[in-house]
Amino acid sequence: MQFDIVIIGGAIVGSSVAWGLREEGFTGSIALIERDPQFATASTTLSCASIRQQFSIPENIRLSVFTLGLFRRLKEEFGADADIGFRENGYLILASPDGAPILEQNHAVQAAEGADIVLENPAALQSRFPWLSTEGIVAGAFGRTGEGWFDAHAYLQLFRRALKTRDVAFIKAEVTSISREGNKVTKVTLDDGSQISAGTVVNAAGPSGGKVAALAGITLPVEPRKRSVFVFEARERYADMPLIVDPSGVYVRPEGSVYITGGAEPHEDDRAADPADFEPEWPLFEETIWPALAARIPAFEAIKPTRAWAGHYDYNVLDQNAVIGRHPDVSNFIFANGFSGHGLQQAPAVGRAVAELVVHGGYCTIDCSVFGYERIAEGRPYRELNVI
Repeated sequence: MQFDIVIIGGAIVGSSVAWGLREEGFTGSIALIERDPQFATASTTLSCASIRQQFSIPENIRLSVFTLGLFRRLKEEFGADADIGFRENGYLILASPDGAPILEQNHAVQAAEGADIVLENPAALQSRFPWLSTEGIVAGAFGRTGEGWFDAHAYLQLFRRALKTRDVAFIKAEVTSISREGNKVTKVTLDDGSQISAGTVVNAAGPSGGKVAALAGITLPVEPRKRSVFVFEARERYADMPLIVDPSGVYVRPEGSVYITGGAEPHEDDRAADPADFEPEWPLFEETIWPALAARIPAFEAIKPTRAWAGHYDYNVLDQNAVIGRHPDVSNFIFANGFSGHGLQQAPAVGRAVAELVVHGGYCTIDCSVFGYERIAEGRPYRELNVI
């Protein structure tokens, strides 16, 4: 087999790249390789499926704003029945005295980008959300519009269905090796022994991105990090609740008739996860998350945990930011990796960016140069401070 573009990873990032290529008028052949086409263990489908503009650097805000624009025109892009259940309830990021300077600095960046985020003191927060305890809080940043959550499965399927009408080959397989001739990748080998000749290879392999890069002899500091999500029931229903991020790192938001929560993973767990480990860390809920919830929302002192799941971030160890673009030496190897929990909301913009590189030879919509591999090679972090 031979394809002009081989995309390794068929979840939301890889699918967005294929979609972006066709949107930009690329007429060559495209293969989308995915080892788990049911996406049972994909970061895409195991995420909390949220979108925000509350980042610390302008480029991350711009990537999410692009996706928000797509949300606004879903039916135009994907058909009259396109629906991902987007709930625009916002984010509320709370700060203690120690965290307030960073929150204020981030808010200034967001305001400069035109994000509809308000910075409020405890009295204003208490007035807006009477059920919220502001003890220990000096400020909160609330996204009035443009932030919220959605159905990740429905979102991914919109892209997958669209690609079925756009001459993209779906291949169920795992890539086991990538061949190079000098500074060019030439082919990928699949787990059944077959080989695919490739004009360009796009690494969109999520938490396996570092492993896939290594198959091509390229170092990429991206590895899986396990994140547990817990579901609980509560007697009280707060229809106006945004996704709340406590200074402890604990987050919570409504999900239909229940709530979901997570965060506050201990620093000693800041290491690569076993790719096969999807067991939720229940002690984290009992010992850390529940007490934080009860302190911040007193009504949550009496709740009923019901179930949990765990997924993996494709974590960029260097700076928790995406790696996007061509390898500076192996120019037909393109990165779309390392989103560190932001991939679902940034994927459509990254798909467009990669497509522009391929079709036009450079970025046209959002300049993603700051996310290039060069900073990885130089060990020069471009750090995102607002990682949730």
